[in-house]
Amino acid sequence: MSLTEDRARAVIAAAESKAWEIGVPVVVAVLDEGVHLKAFSRMDGAPLASIDIAMKKARTAALFGAKSEEVWEYCKPGGPAPGLELTNGGLVPFGGGVPLKAGGELVGAVGVSGGAVVQDLEIAEAAAAAFATSPSHA
Repeated sequence: MSLTEDRARAVIAAAESKAWEIGVPVVVAVLDEGVHLKAFSRMDGAPLASIDIAMKKARTAALFGAKSEEVWEYCKPGGPAPGLELTNGGLVPFGGGVPLKAGGELVGAVGVSGGAVVQDLEIAEAAAAAFATSPSHA
């Protein structure tokens, strides 16, 4: 199973659906396993600053194969790798980036920004869940 264009668009659609449901306009970025942009959407009213943040949340999740907020444990003051967030062109170690996996293998990530961190995470998790349950040919 891979991150096809159709599947990336389905991730965007699921994220936007959840965003509409909770009433927050967001930016959604879907990156492939090589952290290259596969699909992107900026809903009307989403903050311009959220473009970079969504991309970096997805990048963080893809590079580490983990939710973006899990990286904070390493880079926080007193953590084992303080300053880690300054590497790789800048990471975003807070909620809203979720890896996309197929058959246990990383195929990409989704990043969401525009709402409160808890909202971004809720939307990103809904998008990742839609990816996990979508048919591989979609």
